Amino acid sequence: MSSIRWIYDLTIILYALSVLGYFVDFLQNNRKANRIAFWLLSIVWVLQLLVMIFRVIETNRFPILTPNEGLFFYAWVIVTLSLLINWFFRVDFFVFFTNIIGFILMAVSWFAPNNYVSPSFSDQLINELAIIHITMAFIAYGAFTVSSILSVMYLTQYNMLKEKKVGKRLWRFESLGRLESLSYLLNVVGVPVLFLSLILGLIYGYKMNLAPSIFYDAKVISSFIVLIVYGFYLYLKVVQGTYGRQLAYWNVAGLLVILINYFLAATLTEFHLWY
Repeated sequence: MSSIRWIYDLTIILYALSVLGYFVDFLQNNRKANRIAFWLLSIVWVLQLLVMIFRVIETNRFPILTPNEGLFFYAWVIVTLSLLINWFFRVDFFVFFTNIIGFILMAVSWFAPNNYVSPSFSDQLINELAIIHITMAFIAYGAFTVSSILSVMYLTQYNMLKEKKVGKRLWRFESLGRLESLSYLLNVVGVPVLFLSLILGLIYGYKMNLAPSIFYDAKVISSFIVLIVYGFYLYLKVVQGTYGRQLAYWNVAGLLVILINYFLAATLTEFHLWY
């Protein structure tokens, strides 16, 4: 990544300025700061895409196999989802809350090891099945992360209403119903995508003669726990008819499970080099 390090560094700087702009808007209801932050974030998205394209050219593979690349792609997914949702639904403050997480991931990726991937190991992973499996997993994690952030916004607004903290900041939050609906929609997308990703991963592991150790791998087990947590969210919503704070709290708890899955289980896995 040394040849494109300056683009990477510029992306971090612009990302920080974008988050700062959204923070100013959050504190002062400054629409000008909001617009500047949005366009800075759009530039960040383009630069992230350029970094990934250059990595494809440099390594002749999809850049997702190392911890550095995995976190970078995770951050890019979050930026993409935040821009899309903001563009189509105009949820104030949503991009700010979302990209606090996105910036943290991006910053951590700056220091994450960009492990050398041996040609033999790379050859094993560079096929459509493995790439689709990994990419779908990150997309699902991105959807779950954004969904959980919407639930945090739901709980924040609910407490503001309960404590009668009425002001400009409160009215710029989306309605509680809309926040819950968007959160639910993202989980509806994320659960089947993660399920298919895990199925593809098991098939790939079987083809690579990783069975039966694949079934005891910490990353595999924790990934199924993530699937169960968010699957239970859908069960609560669709079958039990649960809504409101109880559903939001469960969704936020799901984000903690994702973080455990991504960072803790990654230290125990035997073959998930990309986290």
